[in-house]
Amino acid sequence: MARPNLNDLHVFIMVARMGSFTKAAAQLGLTQSALSHTVRALEERIGIRLLTRTTRSVAPTEAGERLLKTVGPHLDDIETELDSIGELRDKPAGTVRITTGEHALTSILWPKLLPVLRRHPDIRVEFDVSYDLKDIVASRFDAGVRMGEQIEKDMIAVRIGPPMRMAAVASPTYLEAHPAPKHPRDLALHQCINLRLPTFGGLYAWEFERNGREVHARVDGQLVFSTAPHVAAAAVEGFGVAYLPEGMVMDAVKAGKLIRVLEEWCPPFPGYHLYYPNRRQHSAAFEVVVAALRIKKIEPST
Repeated sequence: MARPNLNDLHVFIMVARMGSFTKAAAQLGLTQSALSHTVRALEERIGIRLLTRTTRSVAPTEAGERLLKTVGPHLDDIETELDSIGELRDKPAGTVRITTGEHALTSILWPKLLPVLRRHPDIRVEFDVSYDLKDIVASRFDAGVRMGEQIEKDMIAVRIGPPMRMAAVASPTYLEAHPAPKHPRDLALHQCINLRLPTFGGLYAWEFERNGREVHARVDGQLVFSTAPHVAAAAVEGFGVAYLPEGMVMDAVKAGKLIRVLEEWCPPFPGYHLYYPNRRQHSAAFEVVVAALRIKKIEPST
């Protein structure tokens, strides 16, 4: 039997993990037909079907699942070791792929990594800006950014930002026409600007807490967005109450464009963390990025 090469196995692993030839092709920078041909040729060489294909999805067969579980981690280790060879160079080099939300990117990642990238021109960083809670292993990201309370227990979590607070806000014109809510349940009487979460397709439930008592408010309104900056902009225009990370709205609050409500129901919570799998070896470029992002001192919430 002809032995498959590592490139063929890499293509199969990527397609199986992504569950899609289209997504895998975009990730690898190849055409969908090229990936389909590669997987078909691999199946013919080893004499067994590895993927079940339908018009809407791709899933590994029993043999494919076995190959994915046994060979996949070894290919990951090979790529990690190849990246780590950069440590033998005078300068760290390589690509670091991070999936993150827009707010974390603009408020933490970019300011901290900007001077690092200027000092290390051979380090490349790819930012995937998304509100999805992605599986970074399956999607082949080196790391992701989430709130500390959202990170799986089997991941290494590195604090990269201070504690955060949420802020419920509305414009002065809106509050002139609608009495300010005194309790989260009062939001049922208000126009609220919703954020749809792509991971589960549902609307974000606003989470409040006071004196240890938690309240999850399901709100309704005229507008729903999939990006937080548009929620803030709509609040400034007077379309209702918005609920966003404090850092996204404080400039508008200070300028008098927005007014905070329910502030006593918005206590601090663990802020942004970088998380990544517990692997034996990381590239020098990855270590430089983590060191730059790691918070040196826990800053108080403002």
